[in-house]
Parts: sequence; C-alpha cells; structure tokens
Amino acid sequence: MYLPSHFEEKRTEMLHGLMRTHPFGTLVTLSSGALNANHIPFELDAGDGPFGLLRAHVARGNPVWKDHSDEVDALVVFQGAHSYISPSWYPGKEKDGRAVPTWNYMTVHAYGPLRVIEDKAWLRAQVERLSNRHEAGRANPWKLGDAPADYIEKMLGAIIGIEIPITKCIGKWKVSQNQPEANRAGVQRGLLDAGDDNAVAMAQAVMEAVK
Repeated sequence: MYLPSHFEEKRTEMLHGLMRTHPFGTLVTLSSGALNANHIPFELDAGDGPFGLLRAHVARGNPVWKDHSDEVDALVVFQGAHSYISPSWYPGKEKDGRAVPTWNYMTVHAYGPLRVIEDKAWLRAQVERLSNRHEAGRANPWKLGDAPADYIEKMLGAIIGIEIPITKCIGKWKVSQNQPEANRAGVQRGLLDAGDDNAVAMAQAVMEAVK
C-alpha cells in the first residue's frame, strides 16, 4: 500500500477500532500460482499478541483452507469510512483554481500466517461470538440454541475455522491532513451537507485528525 508518512496511522487502538467497527474484511492469500480474495466477517481478539488475533470461518467447500501458501503471510484488508472530496469545498480554490477532486478513506491492512482449525468446540464458540455480537440490540436476538442441536452440528461440519495472529498491522487515514485549515473546514462542511453515513463518519475523522 502506498503510504505517505502524513497519512500513516500507528495507534493500535485506532487500528483495532476500525477493525471492530468494520469487521467485514477481505482475506487475500497466495494460492497455487495466483492471488485469491475472500470476503469474510472477522472477530478480533485484541489481547492475543502484540497486534491481536483474527478469527473467522469459511465454507468447507472453499478451497482457501487447503490451498494457501505457508511461506507468505495472509493479508486482511478492513475498509473504513470513505468519501469523494470535491475541490469546490476548498475555499482556496477561489483564489487560483489550483484544486482537484480526491477520495478520502481509512483502511487497515493486517498480516499474519493463516491457521486452519477444524475443532468443533472452537467452531461453535466462534459462530456463537459472531452471532451474539451482530444480534445484540435486536428486539428478539437469535441465539445458537434457537436451532435444533442436530442441525447446528450439521452446519458446524460444513465450515472450517481460520485464525490469523497479526504480525504486522498498517493503517492509512487519508483524511485531508495535507490541506490547510480553511480547506479542512470546507471539507467538513461539504461532507456534513452530503449527510450519508460514510460522509458524516469522514467529517468526524477530518475534524479529529492530527495535522
């Protein structure tokens, strides 16, 4: 990833925060002579190792658990808020017209070796954590025990677990840090006027960014 120093985010709490808020990651692995990408919801155990541990599962029919390089770390890409930035939002544009569109975004790249897990107890715990997290807050949250035990056993037999101990974690927060104060304020106003969730989240990130 191209990473100018002024866009680099090194704070582990910020990286973990994005991974939790946007848990649907892109798993990139090297298979037999080609790159392979899978899109998977992950759970982060922040207390395991210096950068945390990622857990997920895939369908048993997915070849990624059989066909991946043990010599090249897997990469998981987490995409946070992102938004188009119009040059019309820069007050400085009125002076000399020297402004072009760009795209602001926040992303985390997590690297580590891919471990395959077939243990039923591990798989049950993983599915339960994942469903409990995403069912939380619903009026009638679904629980693993709501389905017949034999059906759950069958479903667990159809999936394979994945663990990735994170050995390297890189964050890029491209949130208008390279713009002067007046332009940053204009970007915030423009994003808030746009009003969609991505734009509002990006406006907050622009406001909080360290110059």
